Amino acid sequence: MITLNQNNLTSTAEAAIKMAKRTLPIIVIKDKECDDLCRSCIDFGELVDTNTDIPDFDHEGLDRMAFLPYSSGTTGLPKGVELTHNNLVSNLCQGAHQDFNKFVSANGNFQEVIPAVLPMFHIYGFMVNLLNVATYGTKVVTIPRFHPELYISVLKQHAITAIYAAPPLVLFMIQHPDVRPEYMKNVKFILSAAAPLGSLDEQHFQEKFGVTISITQGYGLTETSPLVTLFPKKYAEETSQPVTGSIGKLLPNTRAKVISLDDPTGPPLGPNEQGELLLKGPQIMKGYHNKPKETQETMLDGWLRTGDIVRYNEDGFLFVTDRLKELIKVKGFQVAPAELEELIRAFPAVEEAAVIGIPHPNHGEVPRAYVVPKKDTSLVPEELDKFVASKVANYKRLSGGIEVVDAIPKTPSGKILRRQLKVMHQQQGR
Repeated sequence: MITLNQNNLTSTAEAAIKMAKRTLPIIVIKDKECDDLCRSCIDFGELVDTNTDIPDFDHEGLDRMAFLPYSSGTTGLPKGVELTHNNLVSNLCQGAHQDFNKFVSANGNFQEVIPAVLPMFHIYGFMVNLLNVATYGTKVVTIPRFHPELYISVLKQHAITAIYAAPPLVLFMIQHPDVRPEYMKNVKFILSAAAPLGSLDEQHFQEKFGVTISITQGYGLTETSPLVTLFPKKYAEETSQPVTGSIGKLLPNTRAKVISLDDPTGPPLGPNEQGELLLKGPQIMKGYHNKPKETQETMLDGWLRTGDIVRYNEDGFLFVTDRLKELIKVKGFQVAPAELEELIRAFPAVEEAAVIGIPHPNHGEVPRAYVVPKKDTSLVPEELDKFVASKVANYKRLSGGIEVVDAIPKTPSGKILRRQLKVMHQQQGR
């Protein structure tokens, strides 16, 4: 609309509207000397005195589906996740809470800058690269597909202030010699999510880039819009315990409990006890699209079953151990692939690693590792096997063998596709 306080400017306003090829109302605030209005004008005084009620807000629209992302399908066929307007807006507000938000809104002197390499069809990329950054007027440098040289050039040429990443990208920055600390001088924080990042990896990052860059983890699911936890800005004041490797604390209006793997309907577990994470909150999905059975199986008495094994400390910081369906059962003992993968990556010649469970006639399952060697290094599987064996209990040893590969199969968001590795093992007939 165009507002005027002089009736003799209406012709000018009409000409401006015509040039803009728009249809806009002209509202005139009349003074004592102005009695007559042009036919196309609206009297502001009459508008204020109008007694028309504003139509009621359509509250039902809050629960209508706004976005239908698909779960990654790492443990089964992909499913459409119905996220409502209320889910998405609630989650944006939760992440923007003053205790967690690290972004500064754009102003005349400053603008946040992020490299957008996360795929925007994935809930993580959709939320941080599109919805969240729009809230703060952030400059987004889009990268259609990850290439090492392209990503490094973006870090070099743009004054990047924050990075949203998955663990493979963090490992790339740690290991690649051309990612130099001076390219990261404006970076305030890095948030790693989509999969667990080991505490050793966090330490290696700060050894290379310094402690001035805050590297923390968050946790979420497609089914939770996605944010569930983040690190509080003043987390050092909230705990006296080491929190390296933690996924942070629950966002506002989010409830959680940890249940026993052996007794899901029993009482919730206490601090430092491992079990499955269950969630409640306004960000929880409406359900799986056209899959009522799967929706019912995922909910337990109104709680969302995440399928993730976690523990929490006395101060409320959570730690992810692994996916429930990815645990390897060796002679009745549970082995977490993520624990072994972090240990394997500590071996000097290893760049990436993935661990799966393979059938064993006597033990049920045993761990098998797939490793990508670093460039220009010689990786001897026998030496790696001895290295792991010296640091773990017998049932956690890589009894299923070690295979050197060119690449680890992953989803676009960085999750390891263990299903593909299991299929590859079956096809090899080993």
